[in-house]
Amino acid sequence: MNREGFPDDSDRPPVLAHQRFAADRKSFAGLNLAQRFQRIHDCNLWGAAESVSGLGSEIDATAVLRTELPRLLARLAVGSLLDAPCGDAGWINAAKPGVRYVGVDIVPALIERLRTRAAAGEIAGDYRLADLTCDSLPRCDAILCRDCLVHLSFANIERAIANFRRSGARWLFATTFPGWQVNLDCEDGDWRALNFERPPFDWGPPVELLNENCTEAGGGWRDKSLGVWRLSDL
Repeated sequence: MNREGFPDDSDRPPVLAHQRFAADRKSFAGLNLAQRFQRIHDCNLWGAAESVSGLGSEIDATAVLRTELPRLLARLAVGSLLDAPCGDAGWINAAKPGVRYVGVDIVPALIERLRTRAAAGEIAGDYRLADLTCDSLPRCDAILCRDCLVHLSFANIERAIANFRRSGARWLFATTFPGWQVNLDCEDGDWRALNFERPPFDWGPPVELLNENCTEAGGGWRDKSLGVWRLSDL
């Protein structure tokens, strides 16, 4: 255990998203960012039965978020939310966040399905195709970037944060692991934990920290949280 009371980095259990990417790594050679996430989508690489967005997007895994996110948005006086990336937008629609909602994703098939469902009245929201590292993003009060930066290289995280700032949003909600000690770089599409209070990010303590009560891999990632930072401070 480290001083935060969580397992040391080396004692953490394996994560399915990393294991499956490592086993299929050769197939990603030469692919750009959009092609990588298209492949992950097409073969359900992250291995979740309910959601192509991975185990963390299944309904049981988001119970705390679905209850607490609307309260958090109200507390911060957020009237509009950009979900970047939105994935299949399953749990967020179940949460009914109570704000104007825009979802963006880099995978065309996801956005096409979401637009069709929204047009039919099955789900709420405005859905747009976009690469969050470089494309112009719609202006919203807050950006929800859950379970995404953990899949991006340091270089693309830097690009994404710069792009988020350009959008004019005030708040960034991002997945962070407060008990994690050493941040390592990774190949785009792979997975590793990140603690944004530590180098090379050094964002400082979040304004709000919502623990998701993650039970994946026997609770070895129970510090998984949604941290909230002011984008102007990053």
